[in-house]
Amino acid sequence: MTLLTYQIFKTVSEAGSFHKAADLLGLTPSAISHAVSGMEKELGFSVFTRGKSGVSLTSSGSRLLPYINAVLNSDESLQQAVSEMNGLQQGTVKVGAFSSVCTNWMPDIITSFGKMYPAVEIELFQGTYDDVVYWIKNGVVDFGFLSTSSAKDLPIEPFYRDPLLCIVPGDYEKEEAGESMTISEMSRRRFVVQRESTDADIQNYLKQNHLDISTRYHVVDDLATVVMVQAGFGICIMPELVMTDIPYNVRMYPMEPEAARIIGLAVRGPGQMAPAVRTLYKHILDTYRNI
Repeated sequence: MTLLTYQIFKTVSEAGSFHKAADLLGLTPSAISHAVSGMEKELGFSVFTRGKSGVSLTSSGSRLLPYINAVLNSDESLQQAVSEMNGLQQGTVKVGAFSSVCTNWMPDIITSFGKMYPAVEIELFQGTYDDVVYWIKNGVVDFGFLSTSSAKDLPIEPFYRDPLLCIVPGDYEKEEAGESMTISEMSRRRFVVQRESTDADIQNYLKQNHLDISTRYHVVDDLATVVMVQAGFGICIMPELVMTDIPYNVRMYPMEPEAARIIGLAVRGPGQMAPAVRTLYKHILDTYRNI
């Protein structure tokens, strides 16, 4: 099998269609179909299930995908290494990030890095913590932003402390004296909460402080959570980074006991990063490190 075959396999798996993959790769649908059939014949098993609504990976194809990604990433690393030897810095770096990093940091990262290395392209994938972990482990991205509590068994370089805040409606009248929101006051309020894959650090804070919350609202998006709080449906806990330039009528309090999520860069093989990947990785650490 050739690198083109591997690229066709990857593109079809992402596009879910031979026709869409053909458009993306500049090939004909028949060429895509022929390449996949040849691959399946050589492997001895099917990698895609064909249906009226498109194609999807078989269980064998899903198991094969991380290895295909590894081959393609290795080729990209080789091309970048050759460019570096020739005094150039080019290539594509694929980055996984959660919502608040995408809205607060990535526009500046893409712009500032692009000015220094115009031949390096950054491809951004936004998702939950679980999405980013999956993308890193399966070679979809070169590295990703995660909180240290969500990185699981991935190597991670912590670099940013992001305080957790209690968010209340703009007309909220505080019950207890002081500038902080206590566990006792929060325990008497209804919460708007997110899925654990989205706010693992907040869930950990609730568990560690034995805060048994009452809620009817389970959302995924950060801003949707804040809008629900503004409307008076409850209070929530949010990282400070999420609340940067939020236009909603809410108030923010530090919590007692205080807490923070620690953001880091996670990569499957820290010592195996391609030159362009390593350069962007270091640029982010140098720019945003506060711990």
